[in-house]
Order: sequence, then structure tokens, then C-alpha cells
Amino acid sequence: MPALFISTMRTVVPMIAGWLLTLLVKTGITLDSDTVTYAVTFAAVLVYYLLFRGLEVIGTRLRGTRLQTLAGVLLGWARPPSYPHADGDLPPLSSGYGTAGSSSTLDR
Repeated sequence: MPALFISTMRTVVPMIAGWLLTLLVKTGITLDSDTVTYAVTFAAVLVYYLLFRGLEVIGTRLRGTRLQTLAGVLLGWARPPSYPHADGDLPPLSSGYGTAGSSSTLDR
């Protein structure tokens, strides 16, 4: 269940941020037809995502059924996301970039 929450938050938070930025761009918040359209679109996308992501999770628990595949395809990818289980440690730095002893243009 944590993966469902994480994937939902990773979708919902940018949507909320975009909607708020749209409202900020418009001076003066009024409930004109454009604002209502944005809110209805946001709600429809959220319901669509949660419905098919929930069906995908149910399909996964049923050990990979057509339901999982169909819901995944309707979300844009046939397989659900998988997030690595980290212990809170950062991954090691790649070769030479930002490691001790390497020089960069920022050090000079």
C-alpha cells in the first residue's frame, strides 16, 4: 500500500502545484468559467488516476491478472511502478563527479 500512496502523491502534488500556479498567474481569484474548468479537469484527472491505479493494485495482489495489465495500459504503462527500498542512505556518487579529490570548475 505505501507504493500506491507514493505514486499517488507524486501525481497529485504536481497537479496541485500547477493548478495553484495557474491561479496565481491570473490576477484576482474569481470563479469564472475558466477557474471552474480547471477545477473540474483537476478533479476528473485525479478520479481517473485513482480509479485505474487502485484497479492495478488489486490486479497485482491477484498475482498479475488482465485487470492489472488493462489498468496499467490505461495509465500509460503496462506495469505498476516499483520504488527501491532504501534505508535512507544516499546512493554512492558516480565515478569522479563530486567525489573527494576530484576537481571541478566550482573548486577553482
